[in-house]
Amino acid sequence: MLPTGEQIAIAHGDQRAVITEVGATLRTYVKGGVPVVEGFAADELPTGARGQVLYPWPNRLAPTPWTFSDRTGNGSIDDLATQTQEHGIAKWRPFRVEAVNQNRVLLTLLLHATPEYPFVSEISVAYHLGPMGLTVTTTVVNRDSVPIPFGVGFHPYAAVTTPTIEGATLHVPAKSYVEVDARLLPTGLILPLAANDLDFSFPKSVNGHELDVTYTDLLRDDSGLFSATLTDRSGGNVEIQMDRNFPYLQVYTGDTLEKGRRRTAVAIEPMTCPPEALRSGKDLLILEPDQHWAGSWRIRRSDAIG
Repeated sequence: MLPTGEQIAIAHGDQRAVITEVGATLRTYVKGGVPVVEGFAADELPTGARGQVLYPWPNRLAPTPWTFSDRTGNGSIDDLATQTQEHGIAKWRPFRVEAVNQNRVLLTLLLHATPEYPFVSEISVAYHLGPMGLTVTTTVVNRDSVPIPFGVGFHPYAAVTTPTIEGATLHVPAKSYVEVDARLLPTGLILPLAANDLDFSFPKSVNGHELDVTYTDLLRDDSGLFSATLTDRSGGNVEIQMDRNFPYLQVYTGDTLEKGRRRTAVAIEPMTCPPEALRSGKDLLILEPDQHWAGSWRIRRSDAIG
C-alpha cells in the first residue's frame, strides 16, 4: 500500500497526470515528457502541501476559537514556525474515487465534523486533461443542517526545466496584495502593488525575490479568466488560469522548504479567500443546507520543451 493510497493515472495526447486517493492530490503532471508541476514520488508523502487540495480553508488559520452558526471551531498547530494550522484538513483524508476514464477522474470526500471544523460537507474534485491542459473543477455541498462557512484552495508547484527558479520570469497581473504580520496572518489591510517590490503585474525575474504573498484585485480577460505565468530561462511557460470564483492567488517561491526543494519551483495557488477567513469572514463562502458551490481553474504548459 502506497502512502497516498490508490494512484489514478489519466492521459490526453502527450499529457499525463497522476492523482492520489489521499487528499485528491495532484502528484504528477507532464506534457511531452516535461513536468508541468513539480510533484513527488509514489512512495513519498507530499511535503510543502505539494499538489494538495486546501479545504475547508486555504492558507493559514490561527489556532484560536472561531464561531459560526452557533458552533465553535478550534484549530491545532501544524506549522511550528508561524504557530498556525495550514491548508485545512481534507489534504490527509482518503477521497472516494467516483469515476475514471482515459482523461478524467472524479473524487469525492464526505467530511464529517471535527473540532477544527464542526460542520458536515462534501467536496468533489474533477481532474480533466484536454487540449487546454489540466482543468480542475471543484464542487462543495452543504450536508449539514445549518449554514456552513468554507474556503477552497489548491497548491500546485509550477515546474521549471532548470535546477532552480533563478532566471525565471513571473507574471501575476494583480493590483493589490494582503498585508500580513510576522506569523503570515492578515493585518486587515489590502495594499496597492504599484511601485512595490512585490509587483509582478508586468513580467519580471524572480531573482532576489522571496515571495509568500497573497495577491488580489486580479486582472481578468473578457471571459472572467485570470492568468498567471512562470517562464523559465529555457523558454518554457507554465500558465495557471482561474475563474471568478477564485479571487485570490498565493505565490510562494519555496524559500523555507526542505533542502533539495528550496527555490526549485514556484507554488501558484488559486484561493477563494485570504488567510484567516474563517475567523475574519473576509470573502468567506457560505452555503445553506443542501446548497452547492462550484469553481474551476486550469494549469498548462503553453510552450513545452520537447
